[in-house]
Amino acid sequence: MLRHLTVRDFVIVDRLELEFEPGFGALTGETGAGKSILVDALALCLGERADAGVVRAGRDKAEVAASFDIAGLPAVNEWLAGNDIEGDGDLLLRRVIDAGGRSRAYINGSPATVQQLREIGEALVDIHGQHAHQSLLRADAQRALLDGHAGLAGLAREVAAAHRTWRDAAEALRLAASGGEALAREREQLDWQAKEVEALAFAADEWGELEGEHRRLAHAASLIQGVHHALAELADGEGACEGRVAGVASRLGDLAAYDPALDAVAGLAQSIEAELAEVVSALRRYADRADLDPARLAEVERRIEAIHGCARKYRVPPVELPALLAGWQARLAELGESADLATLEARAAAARATFESLAGRLSQGRHRAADELAAAVTDLMRQLALTSGRFSVALVPLPEGAAYGLEQVEFRVSGLAGSEARPLAKVVSGGELSRLSLAIQVVTSRSASVPTLIFDEVDVGIGGGVAEIVGRLLRELGAERQVLCVTHLPQVAARANWQWQVSKETREGATLSRIQILDEAGRVGEIARMLGGVDITDITRRHARELLGPA
Repeated sequence: MLRHLTVRDFVIVDRLELEFEPGFGALTGETGAGKSILVDALALCLGERADAGVVRAGRDKAEVAASFDIAGLPAVNEWLAGNDIEGDGDLLLRRVIDAGGRSRAYINGSPATVQQLREIGEALVDIHGQHAHQSLLRADAQRALLDGHAGLAGLAREVAAAHRTWRDAAEALRLAASGGEALAREREQLDWQAKEVEALAFAADEWGELEGEHRRLAHAASLIQGVHHALAELADGEGACEGRVAGVASRLGDLAAYDPALDAVAGLAQSIEAELAEVVSALRRYADRADLDPARLAEVERRIEAIHGCARKYRVPPVELPALLAGWQARLAELGESADLATLEARAAAARATFESLAGRLSQGRHRAADELAAAVTDLMRQLALTSGRFSVALVPLPEGAAYGLEQVEFRVSGLAGSEARPLAKVVSGGELSRLSLAIQVVTSRSASVPTLIFDEVDVGIGGGVAEIVGRLLRELGAERQVLCVTHLPQVAARANWQWQVSKETREGATLSRIQILDEAGRVGEIARMLGGVDITDITRRHARELLGPA
């Protein structure tokens, strides 16, 4: 569950440090005070997109950090281990956004990607936004809700991958069947080019060796002359330094017998004598094998010119010829497969069979979950004053299938505007859709495995006795999970186990958001404000106490 949230320089928040409790908590306050901003800040830690606009005016960066108790969440601990991130029962997610819009993410202090935040965040918090009821009108949102409720999201991803594989195989078969002549021409040209480069028998590491050998052979006369000159100066000529250095070393050795202070100098002279002898020996060995070889030089030059000519022809540097040949050979292998229509047909058939098998399993799971979800949502609809309505999940078959399976998922309602079951968008009004959305979210949240649920003004358009039922439903949900609800309804806030008030204040000319943790008296005052507006009377306060009484 969520334990702690720290927010710095985020929109109108300068610095907040919040300690969260279990159960159902309510976040209340005037419109524009910053209630939903806190939800947005937490969403950043969970991998939501960020931009420079979230940085408080005049600051260079915004920072949000959230800590979670992950004891009893094996999936989260397994994810951490699989990503080489240490975890000891606590988890810290941190996000920093600078004024230029760049973002950095951290998990338990280790640098992380936004995708990693999103992956682990899905197992920690489920956020239901204030516009969730609008997304319910989209087919993809309805399908995702059903699959998530049934635990089929992973299988749905496998189906989508299998569908892509099938479509790719079918496209390859179509191209091979319709473009045989063009492919044959391409294959013929590539084969001719590949054979020409293969005839060079050229490897990339050979180029450096050829260049080195060419330099040596082209300058052989200068090399031989230079080596003999060095030998003459060091050892073979009159007054060669090797003999003179040996005499100096011997003389210093004799003198050191009279004064030990010369021992070190004599040792250095003897070392120079030995190293000079090694130099002379190495030069003699080089001179013995050095020779002019014009025939080999001509051979190397012909080899270099052949490689240069081929490289110029195909417009690549010489060292890239082997890679070019490898690419042609790979393409020839593909073209060879494409010429075998029987193989391509078999491959497309196998890919289709795999897709249909996985999609069939997905359909079975959806059919089982559809009836259960429909019954549970219908039951909650009756509690939310939609007593005449009946919710159903239609699975409309698709003849050829699609990336999301063999059927389209469609949420329908009957009894609200006639007896026939019809799609949501054609049946419910705005207020009815808001209540229906809440019912669906409560049901699907019960089946989710995440420990923390956040409802951001999902009770818009609800009031009166229905609001009391919403508050009771959220409190019941809070007995199983940690629930946080941003709300304007006193009936909902009164049912919370704990309550925070968000307000705005002006400090040093800047409008900032602040949060107050409410005690019993504070809750009475806040509920009374939500009930009565500006002028709070004793009657309003008595009504607030009555609302809080059952909680």
